[in-house]
Amino acid sequence: MTTASQASTAELVGQSEKAVRITEVDVLRGFALFGITLVNTVGITGMPTSGSADGLGHWVYQTLLHQRFFPIFSFLFGLSFGLFLDAVKGRTHSPRLVMLARLGFLMPFGALHRLLQPREVLLTYAVVGIVVLLPASLLPGWRIVLALGTVATAAAALVAGGSMLIPGLFLVGLGAARYGSENLLSLPTSRLRVVLATASTFAVALNVLQISTGTDSGARPATFAGLATAATYVTAIVLLLRSRIRPALCKLAPIGRMALTGYIAATLLILAADQVLHLESESNYGMAFALGAGVFVIEMAFSLLWLRYARYGPLEWVWRCLTWWKVVPNRSGPG
Repeated sequence: MTTASQASTAELVGQSEKAVRITEVDVLRGFALFGITLVNTVGITGMPTSGSADGLGHWVYQTLLHQRFFPIFSFLFGLSFGLFLDAVKGRTHSPRLVMLARLGFLMPFGALHRLLQPREVLLTYAVVGIVVLLPASLLPGWRIVLALGTVATAAAALVAGGSMLIPGLFLVGLGAARYGSENLLSLPTSRLRVVLATASTFAVALNVLQISTGTDSGARPATFAGLATAATYVTAIVLLLRSRIRPALCKLAPIGRMALTGYIAATLLILAADQVLHLESESNYGMAFALGAGVFVIEMAFSLLWLRYARYGPLEWVWRCLTWWKVVPNRSGPG
């Protein structure tokens, strides 16, 4: 390939990536990664959670954290799939082949990460994305995709919850992308307040039910509580992004752009710290939450610094190079 054609391809890739950068989506992804980091700290360290059901930390973990951010992350994956697919249309003759490569090359990241974190989701995301999202992208419009996603999510919540929610949440995210991110983000504030009030009412009621029955996050009421809490979080963040604290919340956007790097690096940092803390020896939610928050702050600082000089995070850049089978320029430039 000639130098000119390589430059043209690099510019094309850059344009497609730039097209799918939406600050609100990056903020939500960064927020979801924060919660997932706190939850994963408990899981990665092997900290015992049984025998502490009466403790405040246990119920904070069970009702505000565990399975509350995972639905957001899954929804955003489906949304990002749709945004990326739309961005590469017209720039390549085979947009779905590009997406197949993108999802396929996510597999080795997930497989290697699973050696350290058996509960990691990247490998599952890649497989479900290929099996569910690619065929669903052939469906016309957004209503069918959204309806299928809603039904699949509700069915999974009734039957099992957990990772069974992923296909439905992916489809809901894809349906939202089809509907249009600009349409979603331009919904009237009054309507969003109604959604927030409804979602939060259900979230509080279901979380109280979970506490009163003493059920952990794997039970059916807890699954619905998790979905309602996740919806509350998302709506609240979108509303807060319309307020004076938007600049502060936008500090989450860089780590949201580097979610792949942050997700995997957090595992390494948590494992390293636990060599000193030994959280597996006793139930200490305060220490676990402090460690998770500390890891996230370090990653936020690194993301802010890194993206001053680069377009993509380290692992995001490798992923893009593999997807396009080209060395994609990563040095930050004008625009």
